[in-house]
Amino acid sequence: MTDSFRIDVVPDDVAGELLTLRRAAFVTEAQVYGDPNIPPLTQTLHELREDMALDDVVTLGAWDGSRLVGSVRVELEDGRATLGRLAVAPDMQGRGIGTKLMFAVLPYLPEETTEIWVFTGKDSRHNSLSTSSRGTRSSTTRPPAT
Repeated sequence: MTDSFRIDVVPDDVAGELLTLRRAAFVTEAQVYGDPNIPPLTQTLHELREDMALDDVVTLGAWDGSRLVGSVRVELEDGRATLGRLAVAPDMQGRGIGTKLMFAVLPYLPEETTEIWVFTGKDSRHNSLSTSSRGTRSSTTRPPAT
């Protein structure tokens, strides 16, 4: 892969590929927790499509040619953007795709957005280190439930 990949909104017709990407990316997370039933691994295609259709959710993808190699889900609510389900294909990890996806959400945020939350699992050491090296603060407080 070169550094030139395309980032854009994931269309519904790519939902199956997105589901496959997330499952491949979150297997290691499930192993950390010793739980194969974490939400990214149990979500159905129907549930994913419903989520992608929500007005307050933006799902961005990173493509290397025609291959979807990364994605991030952004939920917008009351001036807050919550980034989650950040996924990068296992063979593409460590190349900055996740970081580029996190910054790519900025043009999609409403002007009134005052907070950006990055949601990772509490034991997700790699994700926590990656976000803290970019100037974010870590907190054990969960965002309010929606």
